[in-house]
Formats: sequence, C-alpha cells, structure tokens
Amino acid sequence: MTAAEAAEKIVGALESVDGLRPATWPVERTAAAVDLSPEVVRIRLIATRLPIPPLLDRATEVVRPVLAGTEWANARLRLVVTDLDGAAFA
Repeated sequence: MTAAEAAEKIVGALESVDGLRPATWPVERTAAAVDLSPEVVRIRLIATRLPIPPLLDRATEVVRPVLAGTEWANARLRLVVTDLDGAAFA
C-alpha cells in the first residue's frame, strides 16, 4: 500500500467517527490531514462535538486496523485536534 492509499483509507475510516473530521485547507484534499512516517502517523482533526477524549479513542480504534500489515503498523499514532468547530457547543 502506498502512503497516498493509506492516507485515503485512514480518512475513510475516520468518517465513521461522529464528532471528528480531517483538518484540511479549504480545498477538498482530505488526505492532506495525514502525515505518514515509519515512526509517527500524524492525523490533524477538527472536533465537531465534545468531549474530545472519547472521540480520539474511537479514532484510534478505526485507524489502527487500517495500518495493520503496512510499513506504518508499528508507528506511534498522533491525533492532533487543530480546531474546535462551533457546532461542538450547540
């Protein structure tokens, strides 16, 4: 699996986590929210609801299987909430 394919699969898996979305520039390149290296997989997210810790736990649960069997399987997973959407306070 290439890095681009892995990033797309990670973003796809995160679609099942209600309350989080990939943090990207206004252009719809959601894979840009994912950085892959053998040591660290960094995913930038925007929280759309609270509380955040259970959302990050769920994100970890859906991303780890995507990485299984790839060169990033043993990388640390770093989930970075870059913004909190106003909808989280509704």
